[in-house]
Amino acid sequence: MEAANAYPGYRTARMRWLPPVPEHWNEQRAKTFFREVDERSKTGHEELLSVSHLTGVTPRSQKNVTMFKAASYVGSKLCQPGDIVINTLWAWMAALGASRHVGIVSPAYGVYRPHRTDSFNPAYLDYLLRTRAYVAEYIGRSTGIRSSRLRLYPNQFLDIALLQPPRPEQDQIVAYLRAQDAHIARLIKAKRELIGLLNEQKLRIIDHAVTRGLSASVALKPSGIEWLGDVPKHWEVLPLRRILRVKSGDMIHASEETEDGWPIYGGNGPRGFTKKVNSHGPMLLIGRVGAKCGCIHRVDGKFWASEHALRVIPLREFDQEFFEHLLRWVDFNRFAIRTAQPLINSTIVREQICAVPPVPEQVEIRKWIADECQPLDETIQRAEEEIKLIREYRDRQIADVVTGQVDVRGWVPGPDDVVAEEDLAALGGDEEIDTDGEEDDGDD
Repeated sequence: MEAANAYPGYRTARMRWLPPVPEHWNEQRAKTFFREVDERSKTGHEELLSVSHLTGVTPRSQKNVTMFKAASYVGSKLCQPGDIVINTLWAWMAALGASRHVGIVSPAYGVYRPHRTDSFNPAYLDYLLRTRAYVAEYIGRSTGIRSSRLRLYPNQFLDIALLQPPRPEQDQIVAYLRAQDAHIARLIKAKRELIGLLNEQKLRIIDHAVTRGLSASVALKPSGIEWLGDVPKHWEVLPLRRILRVKSGDMIHASEETEDGWPIYGGNGPRGFTKKVNSHGPMLLIGRVGAKCGCIHRVDGKFWASEHALRVIPLREFDQEFFEHLLRWVDFNRFAIRTAQPLINSTIVREQICAVPPVPEQVEIRKWIADECQPLDETIQRAEEEIKLIREYRDRQIADVVTGQVDVRGWVPGPDDVVAEEDLAALGGDEEIDTDGEEDDGDD
C-alpha cells in the first residue's frame, strides 16, 4: 500500500473476500446496523420500485426495458429511503441496493432498515454491496440445489460484515464516484448512440434489398399491401403461413427434466414450462412476449425453447439467413397485442404478408447484405466491446474506492464533474436483465 493515493495504514479485513482495509474504518456484521422489516402495502398504489443488478433500487417508471407487471400490488413490501432491498433469488447477481425512495417491491424480496439513519450514506452502501467481493459472499452464504436458484435469506445476509468508513468519508466517496459515474455514463451513451446510428444504416441497406432486390432495372408490381408498396414482378407476395410453420406451446414442465448445459432461449429455461429441442440444422426463434417480443434469434444444435419463444419451421426450401433478414424487417413487435407486456402469437406471425424472391436470388441478396454490412458490424462489435471494458473499469474503480484501496479524501470536484440524473440513466440500458420478473415460488 505504498501508492500516493493510499491510506496511511491498513488492517486485515474480517470478510475473507476483501483486501486489507483502512485501519480506522469500522467493520461489523450487518445485523449491527440493520434489521429485517416486513411492512405491506394496503392499496398497492405506492411508487413501484425495481431492483436491478446494474442500477440498484430505482423507480420502475425510469427503466427503459420492458418488465413484468402484476395485476395488483396489494401486499407488496414497503420500503423507505435508506432501506436495503435484496432480491432473494438474484442476490448472486447483485440484484440489490439501498433505496432512495419510498415505494413498494416484491413481497418475495428482503427489506432491511437501519437502526440509525445516520450510520450509512445509502449511496455508499449501494456501491459497496454490488462489488464482486460482496457478491462472492452472497454466493457463499446462499442456499439452493443449483446455482441459478440460490437464495440469500435474512439471517445469512445479516451475518455479513459491512465496511463502515466515518460518515464524512462515505459522503466524499459518494461524491467522487458519482462524478466518475457521470463521465462514464456520458461515454457509454455516446457509444450507444453510435451503435444506434450504425444499426439504422444497416436497416436501410436490408430494407431495400429484401423488398426491392438488387437490380434497379427490374420490373415492379403492386404488392397490394400499403406499407410494402411495389415489389419485383417475379417475386411471390403471400402470407408467411404459406411457407413457414410457426410452432408454440407443446411444452413440458421443468419437473420432467433437469438442467444439462443446453442453451436456453425465450425465457428462464428449466424453471418454467419448456421444451427440449434437438434441431437438425439452424432454426429461427421469435421472442413472443416482453422485452424480447418480436426479436429474431438463429440457433443450432440442442437447446431449450421456453413458452416465450415461437419456433419457425420451413415448409419449403429457402435461404435461412435471407429469411432471418426478412423476419427482422417485418418487425413483429409493431403488430404486438398491447397488454401489461407486448405479446405476439403464432397467428400474428403466420398472417404477415411478405414478398419472397426465388431461392437463388435469396442467396444472392444474403451475400450482398453480408458484404455491405460487414464493416458496420465490425464497428458495432468494437463499440460493444468498448462498453464492456468501460463497465469493467467502473466496477474496479468502485471496488477500489469503497474498500479503501484508494483514498479520495483530498479530491476536489472540477468544473466538468457535474452530475445529472439523466446522464446516470445510461448506466442501465439494454444490458439490463428483468430480475423483477423472478418471484420466489418456494419449490427448490
